[in-house]
Amino acid sequence: MFVLGIDPGLSITGYGVISCEGDRLRAVAAGALRTSPDAPHPARLAELFADVERLLGEFHPDEVAIEQVFVNRNLQTATAVGRASGVLLLAAARAGIPVFEYTPSAVKLAVTGSGDAAKDRVQALVARRLGLAAAPEPADAADALAVALCPVQSARLRRAVARAARGSAACEA
Repeated sequence: MFVLGIDPGLSITGYGVISCEGDRLRAVAAGALRTSPDAPHPARLAELFADVERLLGEFHPDEVAIEQVFVNRNLQTATAVGRASGVLLLAAARAGIPVFEYTPSAVKLAVTGSGDAAKDRVQALVARRLGLAAAPEPADAADALAVALCPVQSARLRRAVARAARGSAACEA
């Protein structure tokens, strides 16, 4: 199973692709998509959309995980990140790939066991869990790998719930 994790932003969007084969996790790719702050927002969003479509075509992920926009004191930043998130969600939906969204605290909890873990702690554990010598740079790429770990961890639970739902439907018939 391949998962594309995304840490959205208008200027910098981190991405990370992980492979999960049984209990073995492996980082396949990580990096950042950048748009020019000098370009108009519509052009930047179009560029981001095209870049994510390229990633989806290159890696063919089974799932996409995206960090949800958090409330920010700076309304302009929150609006820009929200727009970028919308474009990213659209690209995955158009590709027919299931999308899972996670709050920043849920990502921290999944990776470290604490929803208020420090950013450097999350990045260190991401590197360790994926067998990397160090957390990828920029930090947005490491954050995206952390997001990608979330659906992998919850996959067993989702499968159990789906089996239970199928079983209860069969009992009702």
